[in-house]
Order: sequence, then C-alpha cells, then structure tokens
Amino acid sequence: MSAQVTRRGFLIALGLGSAALSLGVRPAFAEGAADFEPNVFVRLESDGALFITCNRSEMGQGVRATLPAVIGLEMGADLSRVEVVQATGDAVYGDQNTDGSTSVRTQIVMLREAGAAAREMLVAAAAARWGVDPAGLVAKDHAVTDPASGQQLGFGELAAEAALQPIPKAPALRPDADVALGEGSPFPDGVAMVTGAAKYGADVTPEGTVTAVILRPPDLGGAVASFDDSEARAVPGVIDVITMRTWEAPGRFAPLGGVAVVASDTWAALEGRRALRVTWTAGPNAEISTEAEMVMMRERVETPGAAKRKKGKADKALASAAQTHSAVYQVPHLSHAQMEPVAALAWVQGDRCEVWAPVQAPQRTRSTVAKVLEINEEDVTVNVTFLGGAFGRKGKPDFVLEAALLSRAVGRPVRVQWTREDDMRHGYYHACAVQRLDAGFDEAGALTAWRHRVCAPSILSTFLSLVDGISKLELSQGLTDLALDVPAFAIETHEAKNRLRIGWLRSVYNINHAFATQSFVDELARLRGVPTPDMLKQVLGPPRKLSPRKDKIARMNYGLSLDDHPIDTGRYYRVIDKVREASSYDAPQPEGRALGFAAHLSFNSYTAVVVAVSRHPDGGPKLEEAWIALDAGTVMNPERVRAQLEGAFIFGASIALYGNITLQDGAVVQGNYNDYPVLRIDEAPRAIHTYLEGSGGPPGGVGEPGVPPVAPAIANAWAALTGERVRTLPMKG
Repeated sequence: MSAQVTRRGFLIALGLGSAALSLGVRPAFAEGAADFEPNVFVRLESDGALFITCNRSEMGQGVRATLPAVIGLEMGADLSRVEVVQATGDAVYGDQNTDGSTSVRTQIVMLREAGAAAREMLVAAAAARWGVDPAGLVAKDHAVTDPASGQQLGFGELAAEAALQPIPKAPALRPDADVALGEGSPFPDGVAMVTGAAKYGADVTPEGTVTAVILRPPDLGGAVASFDDSEARAVPGVIDVITMRTWEAPGRFAPLGGVAVVASDTWAALEGRRALRVTWTAGPNAEISTEAEMVMMRERVETPGAAKRKKGKADKALASAAQTHSAVYQVPHLSHAQMEPVAALAWVQGDRCEVWAPVQAPQRTRSTVAKVLEINEEDVTVNVTFLGGAFGRKGKPDFVLEAALLSRAVGRPVRVQWTREDDMRHGYYHACAVQRLDAGFDEAGALTAWRHRVCAPSILSTFLSLVDGISKLELSQGLTDLALDVPAFAIETHEAKNRLRIGWLRSVYNINHAFATQSFVDELARLRGVPTPDMLKQVLGPPRKLSPRKDKIARMNYGLSLDDHPIDTGRYYRVIDKVREASSYDAPQPEGRALGFAAHLSFNSYTAVVVAVSRHPDGGPKLEEAWIALDAGTVMNPERVRAQLEGAFIFGASIALYGNITLQDGAVVQGNYNDYPVLRIDEAPRAIHTYLEGSGGPPGGVGEPGVPPVAPAIANAWAALTGERVRTLPMKG
C-alpha cells in the first residue's frame, strides 16, 4: 500500500469499507462535494441521505446516540435516515475532549445551532421555490411543508437549493421538548457492540501491520541499565527489539520507556518480551511503599494545615463546643480498570502520521503526536475507534505516542498492545487521600463548627514540577464548593508527594471528598440520633442559591458560570427527598437488612443514593437494592442517563468494596482482576432504581455525578447493619 492510498481506500483494503459507522469513516462520496453541507456537523445528499458528525468519543455512554440525534431533531429530520459519522481529531469540531461530563453540558447549544441553521436554510430554499413566507413553513419528518397549501418537499429535493442560502448567524432554536429524546430511545451502536461488529482499538490491522509490546520499568522513573535480547530475537515472528526513550518527570503524556518487542503478531511479541533479560536502574520512588505513605499522610492531618477556605474561627468554635466528633477517612489509589486495555495503531510515512485509537481526546492526541514526531499538526490524522470503557484513562495518549515512535523506527504500521497487567501496573491512577473531619455542636444540638483537613497528591504533579499537594481545582470538587450552613468552618490542606502518574478518573476528587463528608454526616446523625438526610440538610442549610463571596464558595464550578449553574441547596433537597421516599428510608427494615444514604453535587448535577445491604456469606456487605436520584437540569436522552446511573453505581460499588492500588518498592502490586476485582454480576443489587428529577435549566453532567455518593452510602448502610464504621476503603480489600 502506497502513500497515495486514500483513507477510504485504505479501509476498503482492510475489508471494512462497508462498516463506515463502526470506524467512523465517511462513505465514499464524502470525499467529493456535498449537495448541502452548511457546517462540519451536517451533510445532506440529494437522495435524502443525512450524515451527522459526532465530535465526541463513544465508550458505551451513548454520546453517538444523543448528540447527532439532537442535531437531527433540531433540523426536523427523520432519525431513521441519519447515519452517524465519527469526527477525526480536528479543532474545527470544537472541544472534543470526552471527559468531565461535558458532551451535553458544555456544547448542546452549539450543536443545536448547527441543526437549526441547516433547518432554516432548507426552509428558506422551499420558501423561495414556492414564493411564500418562510415563517409559515414547517420542517418535520425529513421534509418542509406548507400547511396553507399542502405542498411538501423532501430534504433531499431541497439540498442543492439550500446550499445557496446564506448561513444564518443566529438561528432560532426549537422548544427544548422538541429536541429531547423520549424514554426508550434507540442506541444505534448497541447491536454492533453486542454482536462483535464494532471496531475497537485493537481491531484495525491493515496489511503489513506489526504488533509491539513493551517491557516497562517496574517503578516510575526507572530506566534500562542493560539488556540481553538474544533469546527474544530468536522467537519466531520477532522482527526487532527497540529501546524506548527514558521517561522523565513530570512526564505529562510521555511513554514510560523500557524495551519494545516488535513482531509479526501479538503472541510472538509477548513471547519475545518474556524472553528479554533487562537490568533496571531504579527510579526516585523505588523504596516507596503504600503503607509507609499512608502512615505519613495520617500523621499530617492530625496537625493544622494551610487554610484554603474558612469562615469564622473553626478551632475556637470546636474548643468551646458542647459536643465534638472527629473521624479520619482514607481512600487508596485506584485504577481505571476499563475492560479494554489500551491499544493504538500508528502509521508514520515521511512527515505524515495516521493514527487509529480509542482516545477520549483526539485533538490532544493529534497535537502531542505532532510535537513528539516534530511534524506539523495538520499532517497528523487521528481516527477515533470505539472505546471499550475509558473512565479517563484514554484521555492520556502515552500509548499512542509509543505506537507513533515505533512506527517511525520500523517504517511500517505498528499496533502497540497493552495487556491487562500492563494497564494495571503502568497506567495513570486516581489520587489517594487521607482526610480528617471535626465537628462541634452547641447544647441545643445545633452544628457550630466544621473543620476538614486533606492530604492528597495532585493531578497537576503529572504536568508540573514542584507540585506537592491538592490544588484549588481539585478542592472545588466537593470541599470548597460544598454548601455549609455552619457559623465557623475551615478547609485545610497538607503536602503530599506524587509517587505514581496521577490522572483523572471518573468523577475525580469527588470520590475522596464525598466518601469523607457523607460518611461523616452519617456519623454525626447517629451521634445526634436523627436521620442522616435530616443531618445533611442541617449541614447544607435551607433551600437557597449560594453566593461565591458571601458563602465562601469556590468559583471553579467545572468551567461553567455560576450565573447559569448556581449552587442550589433546593436541588439537593429535591434528590434527597426523592430517594428517601422511594426507598422507604424511614421505615423499619427486615431483620438482617439496613439502608445507607449519601448525596453529592458534582459536574453541576445533584445526586442522592440509598443502598440496602445485608451480610454476605463471606462476612462482608451484600448489596441488595439501590435507589439513585439525579437532578441534571434538562435531560436530553433519559434512556442513556438511566444507563449511566446504573453503570455509575457498579463503578462506585467496585471502588467501595475492592478498589486498591498499592506500591511495594515503588512498583504497583496489582496486575489483573484477580487482585483488583470489579463488581461481578452476582454481586450487583437485584435492582437499581433510577429517578430523573429534572429541574429544567441548562444541562448538568451525567457520566460522573452518580459515582461519588455510592461508596459512602454502602459504608453507611454497613454501619447501620453491624455497628462497624468503615473509614478506610476498600471494604473487602
């Protein structure tokens, strides 16, 4: 295959030319002129075929089922005639980072305007042909109709004429109800995913592709001192053995180094790697153990830290309180543990590079590959395959850089394949944390003091040197943005060095902060003899919208204006009351069963969870039933939101029961699902009830907000059942 082969021709040669949707490649005619292409999202042909581009990555959350459909509904299209095209990494599509629960939250207006502009141009074309006022025409069911005369023209019939109309600068949007998908809306990629037709990172293998696996240093910052590759080269199928660049802090998205074995197939590459004999130079963390690090962090939170948010004098209020309570909570490092280990195919030809990979951030991948290869960004093409789970891991393109560097070295398309053990031991990890909370009550039982100390490493340490503790942005994920109706409070932090590559994981620091605050609220409730939902309301205060200055609230707000997304305790109350009622939280429970409650605000959405537990035969908690209520403002696709909440519960329960990455001599101990389990089907609750308490207004996040309250709800249920308070996760680790 030569450099002159087009991307379409390249895929046809793979036998995948008919699977355009699976790989996100435009059909053949897309390389020519379109009949009507008013923007980068909409393409209409004269036969009525409508292609709508999805600019975000599909990892099972249903983004391809929602974003193109909203554009189509805004147009008035027949969704059964819409084909979804996956965008390559390119700034023309706007922000493509599929993280932070932003796919709907931050870009829905832009996407609706793309559909509305196309609709208005089609209507204008019909009006011009009929010589009527466009205001009286209706675009619906893939056609424009004049109700007065009964005339109708299909979208395809109008395509060429619509292309001649001026593009409206401020197209009018339909009512929200007209573009929201109904309950049970279809998931167009579901069949392909279930039957195996969907194409993931490891499924793209053009003729001439070779496979590489890499033996990486056991500890972060380690390097190759020497190696013997004679036995590896003797393995049938092994083509080459290549030493990778040594990783240096702070690292960012740089590969971890090591020795790569390039072979004709995956098995040969793995056998070749097993045969390598490598001596390593230890990195700066080679003597670090998790146990020692946690002891140090626990000692630090017993002392005053740097104040990051305060009101009144919390120390004085605690000293004078009639009753006080203290607790220390600990969350370990966590792995993304996504089902699909990372893999990437890169083909470097001269000064051009083409990539096929399951990435969450195609533009970041594109720019990073260009920088590492020292070529122009416009000469890098990033094709996004389906992602078999991600949870933040595939927003870091280190594995793509490995493929690009090796492709340039061997002059062939190279697929870098990580094994499960590679992914578990050499990924990016959720930050561990130790947190101490103190509260004080007056003689009447009113909460008068609240102090929260945090010791945790920062994600920023992956990108910047000399970062030794949690940042303002990370504190605003559940602490400095927490509504506190307390006369005196303080949020304090301590230094914590990063011993691993720390990266964002689904819901990020909200996991740590919700576990600490919501467990503590439950402890306070039991101390005072009141229901936990009532104690949380006492902490939050009466329904109101908080002012950043008056209420000492963080201004980060997940990148959106507090004017559009104010922190609203009334919305907290909405979800609290819903799960309380739905679960019969206040009713007596059967013998051997107890309920636990927690709630949390994250990504501009409010979530409350109640979990029913019993005692499992293994002695630990058995999850019986769960109730989740979410207020995410305007919901565009209820079916996918419910699925996200169910998945969030399983993800959060896995963290609560099992999640635990530990270090010994600087190396990650865990390697697979046998020693880093995730929740199995027989451990899942018999039912997960979901409730969408839409309050209207701008959409909030969906993919991440369901996770943070799950672990504390389970821990609180266990305390109610057994009297045993869980303050260190995991519960079964």
